[in-house]
Amino acid sequence: MSPEFLITSFIVIASPGTGAIYTLATGLGRGFRSSVVAAFGCTLGIVPHLAAAVMGLAAVLHTSALAFQTLKYLGVAYLLYLAWQTLREHGTLRVEAGRQQQRQSARRIVGTAISINLLNPKLSIFFLAFLPQFAPAGSPHWLTHMLTLSAVFMAMTFVVFTGYGAFAAAVRDHVISRPKVMAWMRRTFAAAFVGLGVQLALTDR
Repeated sequence: MSPEFLITSFIVIASPGTGAIYTLATGLGRGFRSSVVAAFGCTLGIVPHLAAAVMGLAAVLHTSALAFQTLKYLGVAYLLYLAWQTLREHGTLRVEAGRQQQRQSARRIVGTAISINLLNPKLSIFFLAFLPQFAPAGSPHWLTHMLTLSAVFMAMTFVVFTGYGAFAAAVRDHVISRPKVMAWMRRTFAAAFVGLGVQLALTDR
């Protein structure tokens, strides 16, 4: 495992993005356990992009303007929906103190986290352009290399996002006990989702 791969992967994962923002917001709204669920869901959301890269479907997104634009604007619409839900206090930053409520929302958190990454065409392009550099196409063990590198990338994603969630959960009590701060946080996260949606809308293949 080359240091270049590990360093580049860490930079990509740690950079603020949809998954990181969602995990932070979940930690603030629902606590540490739910933030771990969110981190797990975001990690699972990488699997379809890995499969697309292995099967060559990512190349379709790279070459087909229609496929790329369709997936891109579905992602934009979903991010705007998350922003709206956050402002309405029914989405990511909805405060849930009871354990039963947290259990009931676990599936929804995973589903949302997977959707966030699934509807990000740039992630497929990333796997198409980045991973093959460390798994030469001429290698007889190309698939094994790809799966190994992807597993490392996913493990790093889960660990980093769990760290984000732990930080958010640690300051949760200080935030939710202050209604004005909570309202400000909702607007901040809603604005972040909108900003990420605009960024995605402006991206090209």
